[in-house]
Amino acid sequence: MTCKLLFFDYRKSEEKFFSEHNFDNYNIKFFKESLNKDTVNNLSEEELEETTIISVFITSDICAEVISKFKNLRIIATRSTGYNHICLNTCAGKNIAVLNADAYGHTAVAQFTMGLILMLVRNIVPALNFHSNIPNLTGHDLNNMILGVVGTGAIGSSVARYAKCFGMSVLAYDKTQNNELLHNNTARYTDFENLLKFSDIVTLHTSYTEDNYQMFSQKQFEIMKQGAYFVNVARGELVNNEALLEAVNSGKISGAALDVVACSSIDSSKEKSSLACPVISETVKELAAHPNVIITPHIAYNTQEAVDYILQVTFEGISDYLSGGFKYRVL
Repeated sequence: MTCKLLFFDYRKSEEKFFSEHNFDNYNIKFFKESLNKDTVNNLSEEELEETTIISVFITSDICAEVISKFKNLRIIATRSTGYNHICLNTCAGKNIAVLNADAYGHTAVAQFTMGLILMLVRNIVPALNFHSNIPNLTGHDLNNMILGVVGTGAIGSSVARYAKCFGMSVLAYDKTQNNELLHNNTARYTDFENLLKFSDIVTLHTSYTEDNYQMFSQKQFEIMKQGAYFVNVARGELVNNEALLEAVNSGKISGAALDVVACSSIDSSKEKSSLACPVISETVKELAAHPNVIITPHIAYNTQEAVDYILQVTFEGISDYLSGGFKYRVL
């Protein structure tokens, strides 16, 4: 017996994995669009009745209304670490398992972060866009700069190690310290305020919780060094966009690079950290137009190796659950 699986947010980069693997135990239908309360109405009655598994990315909005449309849903597998785009309360009430893909892409994201740092401090974007009037493109040597890493999980720790290879001094902040970074003298841990005060570049790599919503706002940008740089490849909800724009416009922040932004939304709990959101705030549009700001559409993780790993973990989790296991389960 095969399981009916609807696979949403299907991307070109995922085609290679499916061409190289056999999934005879699954009847899979692919959708390029995201799943939400509008697109769920495009599904047939047969699909809503027979589907037992759906797989989505964070651009989908799996609210109670969407979940209630499916009659026999058993598993929601998100191809992401975060799962706040899924209504867990509704899933719990209907005994629907939720699986995620944790700890993927740390190499890809860390390398992308260093690329963004180089683009900022060496003025690469203005250099690419100049015409007849050549702007001041004088940059900085990384080995003379202090990098502040907020969050030293797999990604933040990798960033710290790469930065050390560039000769940078690294300050770190996390509630749980990474002993390897300490043992190898890769980073020196300090409190959050000191990291902001003394870092020439601050890069954000912590997960998003209700407790750290907009942990970077007016106060934090005011504490940062004059002319510092700011990088966020973590979650858009961690940053107050209005405060960042004000800091960039005033020159307090020399430049910022964002791979994630929070959407403009009436319901802030439904914000998605992606430029694929239907409504992008005017503040983000102003940031994107600023010559010293780089905004990319959530691609830090997006290497072929990371995508293949995510898909491997997704199907491992589904198979394990169907066999009675709890691998990669968040609910």
